[in-house]
Amino acid sequence: MDKLDSMAAVCDFDPIAGSVPATKVEITVSLVVLYTQGVETKQWREFGRTEVIDNTLNPDFVRKYILDYFFEEKQNLRFDVYDIDSKSPDLAKHDFLGQVFCTLGEIVGSPASRLEKPLGNTETGNDLTPTQDGIPGKKCGTIILSVEELGNCREVATMQFCAHKLDRKDFFGKSDPFLVFYRSNEDGTFTICHKTEVVKNTLNPVWQAIAIPVRALCNGDFDRTIKAEVYDWDRDGSHDFIGEFTTSYRDLSRGQSQFNVYEVIQQAAVSTQALNSEPCILTHLGCSPGNPSQSTSLHYMNPYQMNAYAMALKAVGEIIQDYDSDKMFPALGFGAKLPPDGHVSHEFPLNGNIENPYCNGMEGILEAYHQSLKTVQLYGPTNFSPVVNHVAKYAAAVQDGSQYFVLLIITDGVISDMAQTKEAIVNAAKIPMSIIIVGVGHAEFDAMVELDGDDIRISSRGKLAERDIVQFVPFRDYMDRTGNHVLSMARLAKDVLAEIPEQLILYMKNRGIKPCPLPPPNEEPGPEDQDHTHPYLSPTPTPI
Repeated sequence: MDKLDSMAAVCDFDPIAGSVPATKVEITVSLVVLYTQGVETKQWREFGRTEVIDNTLNPDFVRKYILDYFFEEKQNLRFDVYDIDSKSPDLAKHDFLGQVFCTLGEIVGSPASRLEKPLGNTETGNDLTPTQDGIPGKKCGTIILSVEELGNCREVATMQFCAHKLDRKDFFGKSDPFLVFYRSNEDGTFTICHKTEVVKNTLNPVWQAIAIPVRALCNGDFDRTIKAEVYDWDRDGSHDFIGEFTTSYRDLSRGQSQFNVYEVIQQAAVSTQALNSEPCILTHLGCSPGNPSQSTSLHYMNPYQMNAYAMALKAVGEIIQDYDSDKMFPALGFGAKLPPDGHVSHEFPLNGNIENPYCNGMEGILEAYHQSLKTVQLYGPTNFSPVVNHVAKYAAAVQDGSQYFVLLIITDGVISDMAQTKEAIVNAAKIPMSIIIVGVGHAEFDAMVELDGDDIRISSRGKLAERDIVQFVPFRDYMDRTGNHVLSMARLAKDVLAEIPEQLILYMKNRGIKPCPLPPPNEEPGPEDQDHTHPYLSPTPTPI
């Protein structure tokens, strides 16, 4: 199997309870079965299956998966690919070809919202244990997944197509023609959206009338290009290309009560009649009571489990990182004495490399964090404003809507520069930036609640913040009684990230910024196009 075209995770923006943005996602992929994983149970549940496409190693599926997409949740997906040998619905009776795991956010956050991954060849069961041995090193092919937000168009178009004088493709007969329809994508590619039946042995076919949602044809954009390809059907799956033409839904709809005629490029002509239309991660390595090698410290390096700082960073960071295309994050620390002279710094690279402070994903950040604990001495005061202003400096330089910055601060609640931090937040509310604060330990977090500004909008020197950009959650609310385990990583991440989409949208609306067009296909993005969201994550300070 060479390539599986899983076109279009199509998203329908649907506000749900609590004003949490939800997006419906339509994912297209020989048979592919989609499984979704329960947030709490971690059990895999079959969500849906594509149609079966006979005799091909490069299937392009019409049937889509439509899912609710939540920015603040880690939605695990599993795609199993099978070679179908009979009409039995029992998958155990068919040949397993390969498997792919990913998150919905990973697809959405990929360049042009298009993710390509190699298939693994070891089948897993409901508990992720292998149930069928694969061949090590065997290449099983590639699966392609793409995402598009669904519009609210609810119309259904009914059309009928016929053709005249198509090219003869069968040696002993005429042709067995069928039509395949595609809608254009913003990156110049096309997504299959409908396939007609085959009309046998004719050069002048009349296909049955079809009823298709306008959303599937053009997602509500009546001028969006629609491409139709004409093929001669062959039993072995090697269908012969006859020709193609392009149109739009607006042009198609003009054919009501009359015929539209399209020249098929390469041969013949096709006509249609529209019958009707129905309704930089910034990691703050702060100082906390005691030495990181002692169990009383919040930064205690337990060889058997993560400390609270690391758990919070991992839980939230794994969600955020899906929206950064290269997964490389600048990880900086502050609130420590640095070797060799012991000077206090509030802005130093965790990996020790001033020229290149980037870390590879959450694992890279956690590794740099742990290495820093071994080389620096935690030291006060605990100042938030330097790190807020640091991120704000970069965010202020990119206000065209192409990038949005998220700073994550993990703290025990102590802050030494409250007035300066308020001023920094009021200024940051004008630029593309949000701040997440996670409180660890058992101290009071009154100052953090004040910074949150949910009840009273934060102000400085008599000036109110333009918008609320801070979200605070106490980490202890998600821990068990021992304080050693998170009861629900998913619930923590959901509550922490719930306000980010609304904050981002409000910034864009206030500035009159509309979504930017995607680069043309096969064009390498420039540095300014690499990352549309730059999460800045930060385990933070607690002075001794």
